[in-house]
Amino acid sequence: MDIKQLKYFEAIAEEGHITKAAKRLFMTQPSLSQQLKILENELGVTLVERSSRGIRLTDAGHLLQERAGQILALLRTTTVEIRELHAGSKGTLTIGTIASSGGALLPGFIRTFQQNYPCVKFQFWEGDTYRILDLLNNGVIEVGIARPVFKLEDYNWLDLPAEPMMAAMAKESSAACIPPMIPIEKLEGKPLLLHRSNVAMVTDCCRRSGFEPDVLCIGDDVRSLLALADEGVGVALVAQSALTLVPKHHLQYSALAGSPLVIKKSVVWLRQRNLSALAKHFISVMFPDG
Repeated sequence: MDIKQLKYFEAIAEEGHITKAAKRLFMTQPSLSQQLKILENELGVTLVERSSRGIRLTDAGHLLQERAGQILALLRTTTVEIRELHAGSKGTLTIGTIASSGGALLPGFIRTFQQNYPCVKFQFWEGDTYRILDLLNNGVIEVGIARPVFKLEDYNWLDLPAEPMMAAMAKESSAACIPPMIPIEKLEGKPLLLHRSNVAMVTDCCRRSGFEPDVLCIGDDVRSLLALADEGVGVALVAQSALTLVPKHHLQYSALAGSPLVIKKSVVWLRQRNLSALAKHFISVMFPDG
């Protein structure tokens, strides 16, 4: 028994007459009668009882009509779902991102994406750049947001706009209002809270400005560093987009005047693996001019 036979029988059962079913299927009546006989012989049962008025389904015929309807409906639904998946309008997109970008960058892109692709689901993984690259290499994710420290020959990538680093500190840590922009020299002697990936860059920048940084805390989660700054523990140096990650209870932010401190991030995917249509659509949302 195959799909074609089920379609033949569905038409016979719905029309109640072999001749009418044959016309619906663009077949001759003898050909359809022969197909019905083959099906009955294969199953070893009588599916219809014939009369001058047409046909009447037996109990076995009623059961097959019900099952054929279910199977053919599932087939039609599956066909639509596969076509939607191929077109990139349905499915699950797997994304990996360094922690600061997950909460700061992705929500806006996803909101825009869902306006055009409302049936798409998402799965996120977070970690440092090396974990994101490992997830890409193992096929767990299709697209990653990471620092551009990967081997260029292994990946395709598009660079996100570079972000300036900001100083986040509690308002009560200074009697005067903290200005919206400060020279990096103002960080001398202040306890700094740094993400692990930024320590070398910040240290080098401070030294070139004539002082050794006082690094109080090194961490892997920007949100934890901002929470410490909010408690007045020290000054957190974070990417500008990270400022939305925690509530602004006591925090005040200042740009670093003339500072070369910027955070670079890239959207990256494996060069040797074809992207799904879904992932291509998402990248086109992130880079509409690319």
